[in-house]
Amino acid sequence: MASIVEAGVVGRLFVGHLTEQQEKQKVASGRGHCSTRGASSFPDSTGLRITGRRRRIQASLVAATVAAARSAPRSFSRAQQIVCCEAQETLTRTTGVNAGESVQGAYQCRLSCFRKGSRRLQVTAAVKQLQGSVMKGEDLRFAVVVARFNEIITKALLTGALETFEKYLVPDEHIDVIWVPGSFEIPVVAQNLATSAKYDAVLCIGAVVRGDTSHYDAVANSAASGIMSAAIKTGVPCIFGVLTCDNMQQAIDRAGGKAGNKGAEAAISAIEMASLFQHHIRT
Repeated sequence: MASIVEAGVVGRLFVGHLTEQQEKQKVASGRGHCSTRGASSFPDSTGLRITGRRRRIQASLVAATVAAARSAPRSFSRAQQIVCCEAQETLTRTTGVNAGESVQGAYQCRLSCFRKGSRRLQVTAAVKQLQGSVMKGEDLRFAVVVARFNEIITKALLTGALETFEKYLVPDEHIDVIWVPGSFEIPVVAQNLATSAKYDAVLCIGAVVRGDTSHYDAVANSAASGIMSAAIKTGVPCIFGVLTCDNMQQAIDRAGGKAGNKGAEAAISAIEMASLFQHHIRT
C-alpha cells in the first residue's frame, strides 16, 4: 500500500515522458502539436503542449493515488501523504484538469495530513503542558468582591461560589467576602485586594441588567475592562463573575436557574487559575 503514492507519481512522470516522445514524433512527421480537432492543449512547465488525452491520463493516475491515500490514511507515512497532496496540486497547476475540484481536494488531503500527522506529533514527551488543578485548593486563599446592587441575584451567585469552594476543599477561613455598592465599584477594590498579596485569586461577582438608558453599557463595559486591568497590573487572577443580562429573567436563570449558577462556574475558574499561578507560573 505504501508504494501506491510513489507509483502514482512515477506513473504520472512516465506518462509525461511518453507524451513528450509522441510530441517529438509528431513534430518530426510534420503533424505538429495536438492536431486532433476539438482537443484542448496548452504549454506545461517544460514548454511542450499537453493534449487532452494526457490530462485525462494524469487525472486518472493522481485521482487513484489520492483515493488510495484517503481510503487508508494510516497506512501512509506523513511524507507519503504530503507527496500525495503535492501530486494533486501539481496536476492542477500544470494541466488545469478540474482545477476547482482538484484545489479543494488537495486542500482537504493536506488538511488530513496535518490532522493525522503533524498535530498528532506536536504533543510529545518533550512538550511541557501546564494547567491548573481544581483538586489543589486546600492551600489557596480567595477574596470575593460582591456588588450589592441587584442583591437578589448576587446573593445567589455568592452562594453558588461558596458552595463550590467548599466542594473543592477550600477552607472557610481562606475566603474573605467584601461587599461593594455596585458592579462599577468592583474593579478598584479587586485591584487593591490583589495588590495586598494576601490572595491567590480575586473573584468578582455582580449583576448588571439592561434598562431604558445607556447606563447599562457604561457599567458593564467599565466593570469588564476594570477587572481585566486589575489582573494585568497586579499579576493576580481576577475572575469576571459579573452577569450582563438583557432582563431580570435572564439573570435569574443564570443565578441557579435553568442556565446553572455562574457564580459556581466563576469559583471553579478562580481555583484553577490560582492553582496554575501557584504551582507553575510563579515558581
